Amino acid sequence: MRTYRFNQLADVTEGHILKNIMPGEHLTYGGLAFEKPGARAHTNDGPGGIDYHVHEDCEAFLILQGKGEVEIDKTHFYPVKTGDVVIIEPGEDHHLISSVEDPIVVLWCHAGPTRNKNQI
Repeated sequence: MRTYRFNQLADVTEGHILKNIMPGEHLTYGGLAFEKPGARAHTNDGPGGIDYHVHEDCEAFLILQGKGEVEIDKTHFYPVKTGDVVIIEPGEDHHLISSVEDPIVVLWCHAGPTRNKNQI
């Protein structure tokens, strides 16, 4: 896992906003999530309902509002807040935990060599 602040992102006018910190020519998929207070993302969504969530590529979390923690490999917990950019490395079991007092709004995305199917 790597962390940045929004103001550390490159001033880009071509390609995607994360191209200097995340591999992949194009943003391939993602979404916007309004997490419930105290929610832990991806709980028990692994194969057979196990509590395990990994990707073969990097994933970025852009914390747009709120605060919470990122849990990595069930042993490391890192605080996050508005303005943080978190890059999850391939193979890291990861879960975003939303604060009870100030729930997280997060933009998440993956990047890859080709555009999203809706852009082709």
